[in-house]
Amino acid sequence: MSKFSFIYIGAFLILLSIFSFFNIIYSYYFNIFLSLNTYSYTFIICLILGIFLIFFNKIKFKKISLHEKIITVLFGYFFFPIIISLPYYFSIYNISFLSCYFEAISGFTSTGFTIFENIKHVDQSLILWRSTSQWIGGLYFLFSILLLIDIFDDNLKKSLTNYLSLNSSEIFKQSIKIIFIYTSLTLVIFIILKFINLRTFDAFNFSLTIISSGGFLPTNNINILFQTDISKFILSILMLVSYFSLFLTYNLVFFKRKNLHYLSEDFYLLIYLLIIISIIFVFFNSEKNFLNTLVSISSSVSNLGISFNDISSNLSFVYLILVIIGGSFFSTSSGLRLIKILNLIKFSLNNLLSHTKPNQIYLNKVSLIGGNIFKTDINKYFLTIIIFIISLFSITLLLTISNIDFESSFKLGILTIMNTVNSHMYDLHDFDFYNLAFFSKFCLIIFMIIGRVELLTIFILFKKFLFKN
Repeated sequence: MSKFSFIYIGAFLILLSIFSFFNIIYSYYFNIFLSLNTYSYTFIICLILGIFLIFFNKIKFKKISLHEKIITVLFGYFFFPIIISLPYYFSIYNISFLSCYFEAISGFTSTGFTIFENIKHVDQSLILWRSTSQWIGGLYFLFSILLLIDIFDDNLKKSLTNYLSLNSSEIFKQSIKIIFIYTSLTLVIFIILKFINLRTFDAFNFSLTIISSGGFLPTNNINILFQTDISKFILSILMLVSYFSLFLTYNLVFFKRKNLHYLSEDFYLLIYLLIIISIIFVFFNSEKNFLNTLVSISSSVSNLGISFNDISSNLSFVYLILVIIGGSFFSTSSGLRLIKILNLIKFSLNNLLSHTKPNQIYLNKVSLIGGNIFKTDINKYFLTIIIFIISLFSITLLLTISNIDFESSFKLGILTIMNTVNSHMYDLHDFDFYNLAFFSKFCLIIFMIIGRVELLTIFILFKKFLFKN
């Protein structure tokens, strides 16, 4: 590994040590001394390893290759959950290391599957640790996109930067911007949740969950926290923060006409969301609890997955479709993404028309703003759909072999690949992750990680190491 890779891993170890220190202070303040040592171990390990990797390695800088970037990102997704799992393992709950690692992976990938049946029985410091693991995982995901920007399509690149490929100075600039926006939005969400009278602990944990598109909750159900209509409406709006681009607010504040293409994908997402809300409101609002349904829609399109307990499961298939399409920036990069589907449809129609009317010329526009669809991007879009189908078939088959019924395996496969928590609206809220067999947990762990990286990266690695010629 290059020095850049060591610094990249070391920086996130330092971040983990900072959050461990916060948990130590929290435990001291609220006299939760039984959990104090667990965060002390984590703090010391992360701090020593982080400082060593950043300052005490003698490897010279060299230009990092794309394959090493992919390996570095994948290594982080396997390595950091080991550190995150330490407070679970050394807690008073006597949890096996595999279950601890499963919980840590679920948090770091912002999935939200949990081995804890009753959150009320978990001490608050560990609940806080679960939520912070999501926040760190969300930040790691954003930096991973920045690191692997060369393999993404131009639409996603444009939401980040004017440059199609980043040098070291541009990476540093965009990194600072990501940290600032990510932290600022977290703070804004926390303040808004406080305004609707959530207690500080719940508001803070929810803000970490919402901004990272995670699924961990500080309570067993959210019905008791969001009882009024206005609180439900605000919750549905806040969850859309992870649906639109992270830089949407930034681009609106510093709007320039020449940067109008930055807003193109968010514009399509807004139109898509309004159409979905309108259709469901008109045709599926028989129970007259549309605000609960609105929360489920926002939660599904943004890949959070949380919902109220009294939500009808009649629309579970619709919600799963919304999960698969996903959002823009914070939907899992393995998701199909609306802009990919639109471009594929438009490209297909234009090619059909060009064959039926060969004298006509049809341009494949990416958006209303302008810009042509490149053939390489179309190939990536098509390959994304093929890989998603193969991945879904694979995990469904593996879970079915593990004696999980086909319907649950299929739903769980979709949610795993899309890093979306199981809840009442998918009719999987009672699924028991704690007592899953080793093979089932291992499969879910692997596919939660696969779901968090661009699936194209796996094929790039296969091509590198299996087809060297």
